[in-house]
This record gives sequence, C-alpha cells and structure tokens, in this order.
Amino acid sequence: MQLSTRIVMTGAAFAGLAAPAAAQSIDLTVTIPRLSVAEYHRPYVAIWLEKTGASAKTLAVWYDHDMRDNEGTKWLRDVRQWWRASGRGLSFPADGITGATKAPGTHKVSFGADALGTLEAGQYTLLVEAAREVGGRELVKLPFSWPPKAGAKADAAGSTELGAVSAVFNR
Repeated sequence: MQLSTRIVMTGAAFAGLAAPAAAQSIDLTVTIPRLSVAEYHRPYVAIWLEKTGASAKTLAVWYDHDMRDNEGTKWLRDVRQWWRASGRGLSFPADGITGATKAPGTHKVSFGADALGTLEAGQYTLLVEAAREVGGRELVKLPFSWPPKAGAKADAAGSTELGAVSAVFNR
C-alpha cells in the first residue's frame, strides 16, 4: 500500500512540473507582401532565436527543398544574417525545421516545447529574415523576455520583402 501511494504522489508531482513547460509557446504571424515586379520569386525565409552569449536556435527555414539533388540549399546562404548565425552548421533538409517557400499573404506558425526546447530565463530576440532571387533582403527583429508574462506580444514590420511580423508569447 505504501509503495502505490508513493507512485501516485510522484506521478502527480511530475505532472504538475511538466504542464507549465509544455504550455509555453510562440505563435508567430509573418506577412509576405505581394510585390509588383516583372520577375517574382518566392522568398527564402529563416526564423530563429538569439540570446547574448548563447548559440542561435533555428526554428524554421522556408526554401525550395523539392529541387533535384537538394539544389535549393545552395541559395540558403543568401539569407545572410541567419546563415552566419546558425544556418551553415545545419544539414538540410532539417527535420522539423524545413518548410516550403510561401506565397504572398499572411502565414501563421507556432513553436512549442518541441521546437523551443528548454529556454533559460533572459532577454531574447526572435528574428525573421527574407531573401528573394532578383529581389532584396530584409531582417525583422522582435525582442522579448523569457519566460513570458501572460499576454506578452511583440510586433514589427518590414518595408520591402517582409510585411507585418507579430509574435504572441504563451505561458
């Protein structure tokens, strides 16, 4: 009897600890503007986290990963800031990170505990960078604190390759 009571109490203790960590997430909305240009190509987009003194953490990369012989990866280095921060150290396609390029419009993506891992408390920057063939490059930065306060949000806007970018940080 005493053994089963211990198991129940230990299980309840672990359940209480796991619930808040699993509930932490970032809901990101990225707008890719419709551009009126002669030759339009969908942008390559990288989304990652940075914290001073820590390695950058790539959350998503949208690129043409269906090209023959993985040829789409050769243009990933055009997403320069991300490439220097963490891209060149990854193997592609990267499981859980790689996604297809997106058409103009508003795109929503959520990053939960599986993507974020265990983030230490502190000041972070969520970065979204876009680069387009026969186009330009743009980087948008969203600073935030972790763990987030209830209802914490961050908003920014690009001016050419990216439109509105917003993040909601959930506890």
